[in-house]
Amino acid sequence: METFEADAKPIASLANRQQQSTKQLDNSEIQEFDRAMMRRCIELARRALGKTAPNPLVGSVVVRDGKIVGEGFHPGAGQPHAEVFALREAGEKAEGATVYVNLEPCNHYGRTPPCSEALIKAKVAKVVAGMVDPNPLVAGTGLDRLRKAGIEVVAGVEGEACQKLNEAFVHRILYRQPFGILKYAMTLDGKIATTTGHSAWVTGSEARSEVHRVRVGCDAVIVGGNTVRLDNPKLTSHQPDRNNPLRVVMSRTLDLPKSAWLWETSSAATLVLTEPGVNPEFQEFLIGKGVEVVELSPLTPTNVMAYLYDRSFLSVLWECGGTLAASAIAEGAVQKIMAFIAPKIVGGQGAPTPVGNLGFSAMTDALTLERVSWRAVGEDCVVEGYFKIKD
Repeated sequence: METFEADAKPIASLANRQQQSTKQLDNSEIQEFDRAMMRRCIELARRALGKTAPNPLVGSVVVRDGKIVGEGFHPGAGQPHAEVFALREAGEKAEGATVYVNLEPCNHYGRTPPCSEALIKAKVAKVVAGMVDPNPLVAGTGLDRLRKAGIEVVAGVEGEACQKLNEAFVHRILYRQPFGILKYAMTLDGKIATTTGHSAWVTGSEARSEVHRVRVGCDAVIVGGNTVRLDNPKLTSHQPDRNNPLRVVMSRTLDLPKSAWLWETSSAATLVLTEPGVNPEFQEFLIGKGVEVVELSPLTPTNVMAYLYDRSFLSVLWECGGTLAASAIAEGAVQKIMAFIAPKIVGGQGAPTPVGNLGFSAMTDALTLERVSWRAVGEDCVVEGYFKIKD
């Protein structure tokens, strides 16, 4: 489960690898009990949202005679993996049991020993995995090792849900960059604020609470200088017992107010990214407030994502204005869109929109999202979709 970066283009599809290395079941063969246990693994894994980077979210359940005898989840990089915690809780009852885990058990020595060997040592009878690990150090070898030890292996149970849970981990491994999500709230006529810049609030409280939950699962949330000046956001999860992402401000000028909420770092850390030599006096002010300041040249979404990748981040939430959003999209720093749409109309020819100029002159140039879904959130609606990733 430790991360490893591929040396070439994205490796073979997970579906192909599952077919090559494991017994596959069609929908009619998968028992509802197996589905329920895998959903429990996902539920356990989500307890560590925002805490595992660069590792994935993993939960595990040990079942014997139809009853759960052990559970566990991976709490963070360098700590034992989910299977280890579940086997510890099961104790001697693990022998002859079935182990469920949403991601293939690792088969290599990283900061922790391989889980495949722990499962073999515990003498489990069967392992059910939600998906094959995209990590080239694993990539089906964990399941193959179990099969060679005489353990029955099944993969693909609740596979779609398992892959969505760890979509950021998969993207980081395959493309060597954090997974970028652009989130915005707009009115039915496509405005994120009025002509005066007033934007509180576009959506209702339920939608805002949903955004807070999304932040819990992200390692960083990015805004530009205009958002700091106009909205003075806090960018926290608003949940005292849950993860707060690193709050990141991109500013080429550092023409920022000294009274911003983001400079209060007692509950959540803040990073300001700027260019070399910009406004050293304000940099000193920020450092004195406990804000981290890093200079990048040039300050672009591409370089920011590369920097955050080097810091082992998995997922980055862009909550910026239209100009920065357009740059992030154009530079491939965004893979997923979360658009919250309020049943309101404000009009205004000069009212800002979620995405600035992308240079398109024809509708045929428009970027089309894939795997689109939508659902109601209170009185609002959220539309989610993914950009097609170019090889």
